[in-house]
Amino acid sequence: MKPLWGIRIFCAVVEQKSFVSAARQLGTSPSSATRALQALEEELGAMLLARSSKQVELTMAGEAYYPAARQMLDLQQQAEDELSQQAGAPRGLLRFSAPETLGRELLPAVLGRLADTHPGLRFEVLYSDSTLEPIRDKLDFSIRGAFPASSELIGHPLWHYRRHLYASPDYVARHGAPQSPSDLPQHRVVIHTAPRVLKAWNFVSDEQAISLNLNAWHRSNSGNGVLDAVRAGLGIARLGDWLAEPLAARGELVRLCPAFRIVSSHGGDPQMHAVFASRGMPRKARLLLDALRLEAQARGFGRHAPG
Repeated sequence: MKPLWGIRIFCAVVEQKSFVSAARQLGTSPSSATRALQALEEELGAMLLARSSKQVELTMAGEAYYPAARQMLDLQQQAEDELSQQAGAPRGLLRFSAPETLGRELLPAVLGRLADTHPGLRFEVLYSDSTLEPIRDKLDFSIRGAFPASSELIGHPLWHYRRHLYASPDYVARHGAPQSPSDLPQHRVVIHTAPRVLKAWNFVSDEQAISLNLNAWHRSNSGNGVLDAVRAGLGIARLGDWLAEPLAARGELVRLCPAFRIVSSHGGDPQMHAVFASRGMPRKARLLLDALRLEAQARGFGRHAPG
């Protein structure tokens, strides 16, 4: 167990005001966080937090204990930083998976710069649109555009994005552009067939919501296959704005029905996540994910296109 783990859990719950948020921040599960706090309270012989179904509050003992607990963690962090500097640069193999579309340009660019900065690192990337699991497939983490499906996994957010309709200028010239999502049954639609890809297309705008189950004119189990089919003029597809908007800016794609975006069945926009086992993530993995997140910010991911 990590040094001062129970204290770290306690401080995170106080600062996040939530076991779930604290667990996500520290890369563990809510049940593990609860057990760690209970062990700390048993060790101290005092209840530090009063829990209810709606909130978490400090007890009198917790209010007295928190300042000293926070100071212990700060001192530990200082000591770890000094040891890390003495230990030198990160080394070894990072084995992870990522969607195929990340391999077109974005991820190789980040890996190239990271390899120049930290030559002791090596990378093994499994590009796949299938769901690879960190525990089962012996990965340090798995990048995917969905939340974890198992309580043993933790999602580390990278960037938010939105999904819109896109086609090539050639397709629009030959077949016209739909004026509303309701027109899509009269068009050629390209669909991604990966198991966890949403089958219903749920459109929302400021004024209305439309849900469609469409028959595909072209299917592909590959994100790259879908994108290449759209660029070749085979039809219309839903694509993430982080992937499609740079191509639209260069005139290679056209965004259709711009007042609408495509959301989940719960009405939410997706996030790109790194999913890892609840036992934690190595420092070299966090180094890569931090670099990827910064690159995404620099490219404007999350600053959604108008509409």
